[in-house]
Amino acid sequence: MMSGLFTAVLVVAGLAGAGIAMVGGQSRAPGPLANDRVLIIPKDSGLTEIADLLQREGMIEHPWAFRISALVSGNWTKLKAGEYLFKARASQADILDIIADGKVVEHSITVPEGLTSEQIVARLRDNELLTGDIIQVPREGSILPDTYRIPRGFSRQAIIDRMTRDQRAVLARIWERKPADLPIKTPQELVVLASIVEKETGRADERPRVAGVFINRLNRRMKLQSDPTIVYGIVGGKGTLGRSILRTEITQATPYNTYVIDGLPPGPIANPGRAAMEAVVNHSRTKDLYFVADGSGGHAFAETLEQHNRNVARWRQLEAGRREPGKPPAEASVDKIEPPPAPDTRSEAPGAQPAEGEAIETWPTPGNRRAGAPALQQGASLAGGARVRAFDASEGTPRDPLLNKTFDLNSPKQIPALRP
Repeated sequence: MMSGLFTAVLVVAGLAGAGIAMVGGQSRAPGPLANDRVLIIPKDSGLTEIADLLQREGMIEHPWAFRISALVSGNWTKLKAGEYLFKARASQADILDIIADGKVVEHSITVPEGLTSEQIVARLRDNELLTGDIIQVPREGSILPDTYRIPRGFSRQAIIDRMTRDQRAVLARIWERKPADLPIKTPQELVVLASIVEKETGRADERPRVAGVFINRLNRRMKLQSDPTIVYGIVGGKGTLGRSILRTEITQATPYNTYVIDGLPPGPIANPGRAAMEAVVNHSRTKDLYFVADGSGGHAFAETLEQHNRNVARWRQLEAGRREPGKPPAEASVDKIEPPPAPDTRSEAPGAQPAEGEAIETWPTPGNRRAGAPALQQGASLAGGARVRAFDASEGTPRDPLLNKTFDLNSPKQIPALRP
């Protein structure tokens, strides 16, 4: 009896060993999958459901062999739901390892520099790869624009949290390297100025020099006169007007309009990228106070108003040469003020010389980035048919409507009534 029982045990063991060897060999053999394939394994799928799904999708031939391999290897407790990429002819063992290790497909989500928090949240809500909702729109300037790799089904709030953590970490490292003479007192002010730089130029090689212009203006207590701040003061987190800036909006008193206020706005006007923040602390050491579009996608910089006026004239010549006779400037360029021809004010004040920062012949804004925006012509008609002259927004001049004026931007009664 004992001998027969022992023999039976040996036979069973031999058969089991042979079966395991056969299953092992089969699991390592190339599978039936003809081409690379992405497969989503639903949540709460067990071993049997996963094996049956793999067979239906033509990835394995024998579900029982897959189940035995999972049980023998111990991976049956590690199988995870998710989106997986399986290579052509992937073996059963390869498929099992991929699912057990959770090697899900990662997708790239790119958040461009210069978007507002509201615009970024809208993009994330429209992205079908993500799940859940965002608790609230993050504070402006608190998100780090970058490319993030996430699996399908990643939480929208989780990616917002990652973006804000990354922004804090990057800002802290950049702030540690700021020069002692930087007229920026806090990390938040650095983000504010970086957001203006980000909106003024899309060229990486120009960011430090654009930042240098604004640093020079801050040091000389000149108004920054940045067009994107006008837009943000009007539309806030929506980010864009969708049209050119009106003359009446240049002098519209908002906390963000740097044609009206002194110094920096109270907060960022967008979410700047790492490069824009780096440009502020590593700004070009020039004497530049002005820049204007040069017609090639970049800017022409100037230390003096006279140089700036020549740059503006050159830009206008380029624009005129590109435009067909009688055709208005391109309407695709929006949200910018381009320098219009100014009135000849010298006849009003014979012998008068321009004061520092005063524009006699051209618009003295430091930044006019986009070539092709509709210009505000002398004598142009505004809404309601009113006829206006070219406006001089330069601070500290006899024509500055805000000269020696103080008012509370939060109190409508004290906001000055300005004529276009």
